[in-house]
Amino acid sequence: MSKLTNWSRGGGAGTIALLMMVGTPVQAADNPQVSAEVMALARAQWASEIAGESMAQQNVTLADDYTEFNGDFPTLLVGKTISTRMGEVTPYDKAMYSDMQNGRVQTYGDTAILTYNFAGLRRGADGKVIPSLAKSSRVYVKQGGKWMLVHANFAPVAAGH
Repeated sequence: MSKLTNWSRGGGAGTIALLMMVGTPVQAADNPQVSAEVMALARAQWASEIAGESMAQQNVTLADDYTEFNGDFPTLLVGKTISTRMGEVTPYDKAMYSDMQNGRVQTYGDTAILTYNFAGLRRGADGKVIPSLAKSSRVYVKQGGKWMLVHANFAPVAAGH
């Protein structure tokens, strides 16, 4: 009977410890290296767009199962293929300048969430330059040793707000 009692006490303590770990909120790690890497990926995508590179090049860091919310479509866009094909349609405007303001990265193991205010300039088909403003978030997951963009949400902000 003492063997069973000792096992029960040990099992009970282990169960309590496990429940405490499961119930403990996960805190984001402040990892300057990861922050720099994922911010650089967003900036590289913008630079690729400004340079007029192919959509395949612009989307090189998108995971195959990438999803996106944006101000142009009322529904969730699903898949790297859809994003690339939609981007290949000749745009009515051209990115001229892109900037990340108030960038912040929260790292949870192999997941990094980048949030920022986007401030850009686009030239319309009529030649006029207009601001492009958004509240943005991007979720990156490390896959095969590389940070891949798995989800983004680009919420447009009207100029002057």
